[in-house]
Amino acid sequence: QVHLVESGGGLVQAGGSLRLSCKASGIVFNIRTMGWYRQAPGKQRELVASIPTGGSANYENYARSVKGRFAISRDYAKNTMYLQMNSLKPDDTAVYYCNAVASEIAYWGQGTQVTVSS
Repeated sequence: QVHLVESGGGLVQAGGSLRLSCKASGIVFNIRTMGWYRQAPGKQRELVASIPTGGSANYENYARSVKGRFAISRDYAKNTMYLQMNSLKPDDTAVYYCNAVASEIAYWGQGTQVTVSS
């Protein structure tokens, strides 16, 4: 079992920045990849960014809509994943979910709301 807890969401003006954190606990050594997803009202959940365990920046994956503005990273000593979000737009408004895949099972956090005002 892997338990994920997100933090760092909030309200920000367009052009601003936020950093989301996702703390993993439990059987973390089995985590193969981690990522951030988001779901806006009335829309499907979509991948924002992902990063495999031990992967370099070359293996980071970003949605086209956030590439160049968002950066995903992991601190293995703290079992924590981050999403640095810069140049935020109103279209980035959504609930952001942390995801981890371990032993072919997908785990999800409870989500954190990000609201970008125009």
